[in-house]
Amino acid sequence: MKIVLINPDIPWNAGNIGRTCVAVGAELVFVGKMGFAINSKEVRRSGLDYWQFLKYSVHENFENFLSTLGPAPSLIFLSTRGTPPYWEAPYVKDSCLIFGSEGAGLPDHMYEKYADRLYRIPMWSDHVRSLNLSTSAGIVLYEALRQTRIPQF
Repeated sequence: MKIVLINPDIPWNAGNIGRTCVAVGAELVFVGKMGFAINSKEVRRSGLDYWQFLKYSVHENFENFLSTLGPAPSLIFLSTRGTPPYWEAPYVKDSCLIFGSEGAGLPDHMYEKYADRLYRIPMWSDHVRSLNLSTSAGIVLYEALRQTRIPQF
C-alpha cells in the first residue's frame, strides 16, 4: 500500500506518517509542492531513527505519479468532502490512499474528477472540522490493512 500526500505542508506530519509506513511496510509518496525539505530536521525528528528504513518517492505532479502505476490503479481519496465512510472504500493490497495538504485539502479539480473514489472519516462533533493528517493517515491505513489482512500478524 501507499500513502500519497499531495502538497503536504507540515514536516512533523510527514515524519509521523513515515514512521507509520515503516511499521507496516507501506510506501510514502510525496506529490507536488512540499512545505518542507524531506531531509529537514523536523521531518527527521518526528520520524525518529526510522526514516532510514522508509520507502518513499517524490513526484512533481499527480500525473507523473500515476504514470508509475499499472493500469487501473486502486486510488482512494480521503477528504472531509467525501460522503461514504472510509471503511466502505474498496481496499486492495496495493491501494493508494491519497490525502491533500493540511491547509487546503486536495486540489479542487480532484474533487470532481475522483468524486466516486472520495471517502471521509466521520466526526460526530460539530466542534471539529478535521483530524490531524498523520492521525487520519494512520486510521485509514490500518483499516485498509485490516480489510485486506496485510500483513498477516
